[in-house]
Amino acid sequence: MIMRPTELLSPAGDPECLTAAVNYGCDAVYVGGSAYGMRASAAKFDFDTLKKAVELAHSKNVRVYLTCNTVPSNDEIDALPEYIKNAAACGIDAAIVSDIGSIALIKRTVPKLDIHVSTQAGVVNYVTACELAKMGAKRVVLAREVDIDNIRRIRDKIPEEMEIEAFVHGAMCVSFSGRCLLSQFLTGRNANKGECAQPCRWKYSLVEEKRPGQYYPIGEDGEGSYILNAKDLCMIRHLDVLKNAGVNSFKIEGRAKSSYYTAVVTNAYRAALDAVNKGEPCPEWAIEETEKVSHRPYCTGFYFAHDDAEQHYPDSGYLRSCDFVGVIDKCENGTVYMTQRNYFTVSDTLEVLSPGRKPVPLKLEYLINQFGEHITVANHATEKLTFAYDGEFPTGSIIRKPEG
Repeated sequence: MIMRPTELLSPAGDPECLTAAVNYGCDAVYVGGSAYGMRASAAKFDFDTLKKAVELAHSKNVRVYLTCNTVPSNDEIDALPEYIKNAAACGIDAAIVSDIGSIALIKRTVPKLDIHVSTQAGVVNYVTACELAKMGAKRVVLAREVDIDNIRRIRDKIPEEMEIEAFVHGAMCVSFSGRCLLSQFLTGRNANKGECAQPCRWKYSLVEEKRPGQYYPIGEDGEGSYILNAKDLCMIRHLDVLKNAGVNSFKIEGRAKSSYYTAVVTNAYRAALDAVNKGEPCPEWAIEETEKVSHRPYCTGFYFAHDDAEQHYPDSGYLRSCDFVGVIDKCENGTVYMTQRNYFTVSDTLEVLSPGRKPVPLKLEYLINQFGEHITVANHATEKLTFAYDGEFPTGSIIRKPEG
């Protein structure tokens, strides 16, 4: 029996998010390069930036995986060998790929680069996983539609050395494994090229052909219904079940999300996974942290019962119980130096979240702005501020304002 260490895999849509993921406890990050990634808006890593990102991550023993998981056209696949050679030269640890031709081409071009088969490939059975292993895939990222029982069956029948990755947190797609043409049809933005406009989150009504302009809500009241709008996934309470089923890489969705989201969710799942590895229950504070980022109502997806993956009909809005107000730059001689991100006041109830810790309350007596003036209201984004504190916080710690 091969012992498979667990891995916490975090998203990094840009260098700031990558730094947050690394600082807050991930074992690996996945990033998008200048092409071939399923999040065109998060393609922030050109080769120079990618090389620096890899150097930073590797200095903290964090692995870097590059997304190459679009379905490339003939012209795009012609350019893939040169692209992947340059990416491999930056030191990436693996490429995440969905297209079979791309897998074969990458293995021929850079044979030593690990291949992780993307969830976009829609792998739901062990035969497919075994064939991909024969092609040289080291890991398979299972389709979100695979339940716990079938994860166990896949684990039992694939090669011992093949790894299984599964999503544990983040946005869900209404289409099977993200294979959707709705955005392309309605807006010309191809979801399979990483350009999804998320029309599944829009509000729809019915129009009868002989009554143009008369919109009838799809639902039982006048608020309409978001019939395609999926809930978000949250498996923080169930990582032990996934681990026992054979999952060894736990993936957080969110390359289009903020560094705040990346830091908070990574920190929470780090605490949860560490507890699972020790045979302990998930800390309650870590569960509460998942409510402190913007999210839709949570569910457990398809892992346990299909009815739990129900759509969220009332609206497409987000829930959140905290406002992100600043980042700590450093602490020196009883003074905290911070960069403001959002509005707050001296009288607000605040808390600080540091890597590897649960949040602690923060009470301010005063603030000093960059001109040395005492202020009571911080209302200029990215302003440099200081305040007195009897203690220290690590650089990069988050200051936020709980609601209520």
